[in-house]
Parts: sequence; C-alpha cells; structure tokens
Amino acid sequence: MWLMYTISLIIMTLAIIVMLMATTLSKKSINDREKTSPFECGFDPKSSARLPFSLRFYLIAVIFLIFDVEIALLLPMTILMQWSNITSWLTVSILFLLILLIGLFHEWNQGALEWAN
Repeated sequence: MWLMYTISLIIMTLAIIVMLMATTLSKKSINDREKTSPFECGFDPKSSARLPFSLRFYLIAVIFLIFDVEIALLLPMTILMQWSNITSWLTVSILFLLILLIGLFHEWNQGALEWAN
C-alpha cells in the first residue's frame, strides 16, 4: 500500500516540476505593445471593445475571397478545354465571366472599390 502512495507522490512531484519548468521557460522577458497586438486587424485591440467595427475591412476581405475563388475556378477551365465540346465550354466560360463582371461593376457602382475616401 505504501508503494502505491510513494509512486503517486513521485508522479505528482515530477508533473509539478515539469509544469513549473514549462511556465518559467515560456514566459517572455519583454512585453511590448506592438509585438503582442494583432497585425493589421483594422482596430486597436487595447482600446474599448465597444467601438464600432469598420465594415470596410469586412467588405475588402469578402471581395478578396470572391476574386480568389474566381481565379481558382478559371485556371482549370483552360485544361478542360481539351476534353470538352468547344461550344459548351465557350458558353460556360462566357457566362461565368459575365456573372463575375456584373458583380465587379455592381461593386464599383456601390463604391466598394474606393480605397480612400
């Protein structure tokens, strides 16, 4: 019975030593405001959390994702041209590009592409 208590005590002592070593080794020596703040998130993280978030950053991120997906869908179309019917390939390609251009003109007319106001 005493062997079980001794082994438990040794295991707990080793666990505590390892945890203490991990916490002391992981601490930073210099806490800098610039190093601990998020990079280009659009707002100051050290200020009040009740400030309104600018929707411009959200809109720019959504536009970037849309055009990023567009490129990912356009690149395989050139490879598929070899194995598909040219008229159906041309119809699908023109329709896809037309939808993207209509969306681009809509964003342009709404003023979403104006970087500086």
